[in-house]
Amino acid sequence: MADAKRDYYEVLGVDKGADDDAIKKAYRSLAKKYHPDMNPDNLEAEKKFKEVSEAYEVLSDKEKRAKYDAYGHAAFDPSAGGGYGGGFSGFGGFGGFEDSDLGDILGSMFGFGGGGYRSNARRNGPVRGDDISVRLTLTFEEAVFGCKKEINYSKIETCSCCQGSGAEPGSSPETCPTCHGSGQVRVTQRTMLGMMQTAKVCDTCGGKGKIVRNPCHECRGNGKIRSKKSVEINIPAGIDEGQRVVRRGYGNDGTNGGPAGDLAIYVSVRSHKIFKRDGYDVFVEVPITFAEAALGGEIDIPMLDGTSAKYKIPEGTQTGTTFTMRDKGIKVTNGRGTGDLYFTVTVETPKNLSKKQKELLRSFAESCGHDNFSKKGDFIKKIFGK
Repeated sequence: MADAKRDYYEVLGVDKGADDDAIKKAYRSLAKKYHPDMNPDNLEAEKKFKEVSEAYEVLSDKEKRAKYDAYGHAAFDPSAGGGYGGGFSGFGGFGGFEDSDLGDILGSMFGFGGGGYRSNARRNGPVRGDDISVRLTLTFEEAVFGCKKEINYSKIETCSCCQGSGAEPGSSPETCPTCHGSGQVRVTQRTMLGMMQTAKVCDTCGGKGKIVRNPCHECRGNGKIRSKKSVEINIPAGIDEGQRVVRRGYGNDGTNGGPAGDLAIYVSVRSHKIFKRDGYDVFVEVPITFAEAALGGEIDIPMLDGTSAKYKIPEGTQTGTTFTMRDKGIKVTNGRGTGDLYFTVTVETPKNLSKKQKELLRSFAESCGHDNFSKKGDFIKKIFGK
């Protein structure tokens, strides 16, 4: 059968010669426009979002894009060539036989592709429900230590009123009088091989094999409804930006007894005022006084849990010196070990000195000369050649 899908380039609104950057830019714009979070309870937007995502998945991959350019949608249709690796996927427009003529003929003769009876079995067999994506923003602390979050989202589920049949309670779907429940009809066509019979999707029932005469008042004959859901999610300690938590079976309900899809929670993490993260390691700047830098000693280092820990720095510590505290970083998510904490000291210059403090500081500087400031002395020698 002719593929009902729109051309992937048309879906993204780009030319066939578009480069990777143009394709990525178009995808980001459309994905943002049609994202379910931006269009709650909008089935048409959700459909557009899936269509855009599917197009980008193919066109952003060089190998898949090459196959698509050569064979179109048939390159990825499991019913169009099966084990032949898409070798027969080009029959839709081969030798002037548009739509499904030659593809359907070969399908009925050899049992592959072309919308034959095998594809009807797939159509009326169990189908897994779609996954649902939700974005969750966490504080830095929630991501580091883990937490519980209540996730509110909407999903498509089987109508409880008609149990998914689409028919009003007390009635039942009827077997299609045209295809007698097979979902397909046989059509005789004149081809270059002579008069041949092919199998096509039944126009009366749309391939379902059933007709609903009295639609359910709740789902209007769809067999599915959209409902609001709430679920508590355990966010593991150590989760990072861009990672996700998956709840199996919490996505959209399947069809014909198929399993439900999954619920995927994608995480965003807010930045912290003083801590910066790199994987499971943490970095922080710690101010110290001039006296602490010169004389050394124990200083307080802020910890992730809000407490502080003592660390002894050596005398003569310079601004920009970085020290490491092993296993004081972030716990590895769902694994063993903990990252490290790195702190970099910055020496604060004293302000608002009293007259006596200034005199003492001048006296101190005179007593030091250049012996205690070797780097400064070397710098002066380089400039003046002394």
